[in-house]
Formats: sequence, structure tokens, C-alpha cells
Amino acid sequence: MPSSPSTLTERSPSAASSSASRRGALRPRRTRVLALAEARWAAAATAAFLLALPLQLTGAPPWLWGPLYALAYVTGGWEPAWAGVRALREKTLDVDLLMIVAAIGAAAIGQVMDGALLIVIFATSGALEALATARTADSVRGLLDLAPATVTRLLGAGGTETVTAEDLAVGDTILIRPGERVGADGRVLSGAGEVDQATITGESLPVPKRAGDEVFAGTLNGTGALRVRVEREASDSVIARIVAMVEEASETKAPTQLFIEKIEQRYSIGIVLATLAVFAVPLAFGDDLTGALLRAMTFMIVASPCAVVLATMPPLLSAIANAGRHGVLVKSAVVMERLGEADAVALDKTGTLTEGTPQVTDVRPLPGSGLDEDGLLALAAAAEHPSEHPLARAVVEAARRRGLSLPTAEDFTSAPGVGVRATVGGRTVAVGAPLRLAGARGHGTAGALAVAGSLEDDGRTAVLVQRDGAPVGLLGITDRLRPDAAATVAALAALTGAAPTLLTGDNPRAAARVAGEVGITDVRAGLLPEDKVAAVKRQEGAGRRVLVIGDGVNDAPALAAAHTGIAMGRVGSDLALEAADVVIARDELAAVPTVVALSRAARRLVTQNLVIASVFISALVIWDLVGHLPLPLGVLGHEGSTVIVGLNGLRLLRESAWRRAEAATGR
Repeated sequence: MPSSPSTLTERSPSAASSSASRRGALRPRRTRVLALAEARWAAAATAAFLLALPLQLTGAPPWLWGPLYALAYVTGGWEPAWAGVRALREKTLDVDLLMIVAAIGAAAIGQVMDGALLIVIFATSGALEALATARTADSVRGLLDLAPATVTRLLGAGGTETVTAEDLAVGDTILIRPGERVGADGRVLSGAGEVDQATITGESLPVPKRAGDEVFAGTLNGTGALRVRVEREASDSVIARIVAMVEEASETKAPTQLFIEKIEQRYSIGIVLATLAVFAVPLAFGDDLTGALLRAMTFMIVASPCAVVLATMPPLLSAIANAGRHGVLVKSAVVMERLGEADAVALDKTGTLTEGTPQVTDVRPLPGSGLDEDGLLALAAAAEHPSEHPLARAVVEAARRRGLSLPTAEDFTSAPGVGVRATVGGRTVAVGAPLRLAGARGHGTAGALAVAGSLEDDGRTAVLVQRDGAPVGLLGITDRLRPDAAATVAALAALTGAAPTLLTGDNPRAAARVAGEVGITDVRAGLLPEDKVAAVKRQEGAGRRVLVIGDGVNDAPALAAAHTGIAMGRVGSDLALEAADVVIARDELAAVPTVVALSRAARRLVTQNLVIASVFISALVIWDLVGHLPLPLGVLGHEGSTVIVGLNGLRLLRESAWRRAEAATGR
């Protein structure tokens, strides 16, 4: 007996999980933080420092806090010290070793806490860098899980066998059942189905596949079985090439360095030579050993780059913390610095400028059908309710949002590339592609096809609804544009001084529609992942610093290859989130230009701090060289400059800093 009509009040589990299945994201194993030696040493140094600091400040005896500071020095400092020793073996000198020497020097004159703090900062920075590297490697390896481990190979005698994807050879024929992932790149020999290939091309809707069409490993077959001839080996598949491109881009991208790191070699050598000179020259002219040593130690302390390091880090870290409070996760201080350098922008379409899921935008009952919008939508949703097709889920979701009651559908059938058919209220209801469903032109068909053409001209996917063979209405479905897309494109164009580019794997007509709505004129459609990388590299080869914004697996190589990559967090694939430098966790596209403006504010603050630090260091050094700078006064001046630049950098923690960045984008 048919059950009573139901009111849709909850999203079905299949619909709720559609976004994840569309992306094809299989959660890769992630390296645990404490599985990394760098993180364990940094944690130990930080813990020892945090235990020692309150003991020292509350007047506890040195034998209580002294060993804890020593532990912080050893656990946090041995790795950069060893790295500095290795650099010396290669006849180079870096700031890491100078930091250790400065920390030890600070301890030698009683400034134990200052040296320990310097050690903790460097150890934590190294741990974060190691974690980012490990997580990216995890995600790249996890991408290969998109392709199935085993596939069904057809034998000549009509039999089948299950083999691993690596065992397939070019020319083999494989069977792809409904709901299975395609096991190899190839071409359809027979069968019909609709394949979700968003992981490769970024197309927002499944693509109908028939004999002669190309399919890609890792894409998801929906309805219908396909017989596919293998045309590429597993190691040469598109999905494998994506992995290779991400790894190559990560390895070949020039190492990103903060300003101080770019001058560290000269600075380090200069300080060491100058310290030796300050010690040796007075000694050679008859100064006593203690006086020469004290002057040299004072010189090294006041000339050490503590203030310079703090001039750089607090503004960038404060900007990172502020952005994090607003749902923008910037992965490192280096990334925050680079964001403001971007002078060109390339955006993906599906999931970036659009929301990434189909939405019913038009409900058009035909004259004489006797249906209003709610009636037409309820009829279509009832027939589509058993279907797992993304368009069907969009229709059912539209009915749910309107709170419509759906009659029960019986005798449900689905034909790939055509549509669905079911009995609803004793009448046969069909929902599907207008041209294929309408068949021969009958009563009302011409009018229905005219409405369908109008919808398609507006960039919609037209869906025809028939009742007992007669057209009763059409639905328009599209991947809805984000509300803030046009404003974001305009803001990015104003910030960079160049018109953004649209890079998408979707078809040219869909790309042109979205580009027209957001104001983009440079449109490149039908791109595979390697094409996106090539487009980015062409711009960077012309001297541009390209900011790439995307969300899918197919965007990951371009995100990794770009000067800076930003991934949309809610719809982003795991690989895109790891390959990107920035993640928009709240999925607000308008946050992109704001964080770029915040980066530029941080860079300006870094410049201010470097000027302040340089003035202090220069004044103290000159005083020490031409006069007699008392060691306590030198330490006070050094620490004073450190505190000033540190507090100045913390200004970006304020909420007003984010609001000013928003104002700079015109929001």
C-alpha cells in the first residue's frame, strides 16, 4: 500500500554527503604533530621555558629555574646549532647559528631568559615548517587513493577477473559498474552513463558518457555500466600526473624567505667579523683582556639580530592570528609576507566563484498544465526522490526548502543521459533532458523546447517535466554564483592593478556566463590540471606574481605552482587545502582581498620595525665603538628596541586592523 505523502524537513544522508562525494575526497592519513622530531623538541623547549619563566619572575632561587632554562636551550637549540655547524662545513654561515651564539652570549652575561625565548621562537618556527611539509606529502599520497586499487578486467571468452590498477596494460578492456570509480584513463567502447569528473576538470555536473568518449581514472561513474578500453598506464594517468605536478611544483618553487633571511649570510658574517675585530683591535693596542672581551661581548649583544627578527615576526604573526579569527588560515609568516606581493589573480569557477552544488533557480509551469510553481516542483521532486543524481538532489532540496509535501513515487526507473520515470498519484511522471525526453514532437513539445532553449541561453541546465507523456513544465538548474563573487573580483582587480583571469575545466559557455556575471574578460575554459599550471607559469614567466584561488583536486597543481595559493575551505578537496598556502575556512570569498590588504599592512609594519631596529642597533654600535657603552645600558637599549618593535607589531592583533583591511578593499 502506498504510504502517505511526506513533508521534506531534513536533508537526506545522500544529499548531505553529496558535496564530499562530488569532490571525490578520501581522507588521507595525516602525520600527527608529535610524530615529528622537530615538534617534540620544540614542545619540550617551550614547556621548559614556560615552567622556568614564572619561577624566575616570582623570585624563586636560581637552582629551581636555571636547570629548566638550560633544558630549553638544549632541547630547542641543538637542531639549529647542528644545522649551523653543517652550514659551516659547507663554508656558509647563517642566522640560525648566530642566534644560538647570541642566546649563549645572552646567558653568559646573565640574560638567560632572553636567550631562552630566542631559542623557543626558532624551534617553534622549525617545527611548523616540518609539519607543513609532512601534511602536504600526506595529502599528495592520499590523492592516489582516488583511483581504485582493483578493477574488473574483461577477458576474451566473456569472463572477468579482478586485477590491480597497476597490472592493467594499454589495450585492456575494463568494466565500470554504476557507483564505481573509473580504474584507468581510457575511452568508452560501449554502454552509457554519467560520470562525475569534478576531481579532474572541475565541472559542476556529471558528464554523460557514451561510446567514443574519454574517461579518467579516479572519476566516479553514476548510473549505467561502461566498457572502457585502457589508453594509458596507471603511472601516466591524469590523476598520477596531478600528483607528479604537485610534487614538482612544491620542490621547484623557489624557497620563500623573509626579508631578514635574505640578508642573513652577509649579516652573520659581518657580525662575526666585527665582533672579532672589536675584541682583537683594542687588545692589539694594549687594552686589557677583560676590557676587550667585555666590549666585544657588548658589541655582539647590541648588534645581534634579536630586534631585527622581532621586527619581522610579530607583525606577520599578529596578522596571521587576526586573519584566523576571521576564518582565514594563513599557514606561515612567509605566506603572509608573500600574499601582499601578488600582482595578478587567477580564479577557478566551480566551488570558488560558484557555490559548487546545483541549485534550482527557475520553476516554469507550462500554460494549460494546471500546475503552479509549487505543484510543478512537488511533482518533479516526487519522481526524483529515489534518484542519487546531483540534479535530482537539487530538485528535492528545492522542494524541501519550500516545505512541500511529496506524494510517494512507485515503479521508479532511471535511464542514463535521459532522466527518470515514476508513477506518482497514479500518473506517469518523467523528468529529464528536454531533447532526449521529448522524443518526437507532440502536443506542447515545441513550446517546452522553446522554454528550454531560453533557460539554456541564460546558462541554466534545463530539466523537462512530463505527466502522462505531455510536457507540464520546466526547471532551470545552475551552479549558483556566490553572492560576493563580483565584489571580490572587483576588489582583487583594484588591489593588484590587473584584471583577474578565469581558469576552469568547465565548458566555454558555462565559463563565459559566470565570467560575464562577475566582470572577468580573460576566460580560459576546458582546461585540464596541467593546462592550469601552464597558464600560471606563463604569467609568472612574464614577471607576474600570481595569486591562484581554487578548491578542487584539479586546482592543486596550480595552487602549488603559484606565487601564492588560496583554497576555499568548505568545498575544498584535501589536496587543494594542503597544496594551498591559505585556506578560507568560513568559505567567504570576500575574505580573500581583505587578507591580501592585511598582508600589505603587515609588510608596511615590518618596514617600520626594521627602521626602528636599525636605528637602535646603529646607535648602540656606534656608542660602543667610539665611546664606552656600559654593558647594562647596552643590554637595556637592546632589550628596549626589542620590546618597542614587538609591541608595534602586535598592533595588527586588533579588530580595527581587519576593519581597515576591509575598508582598503572597498567593503
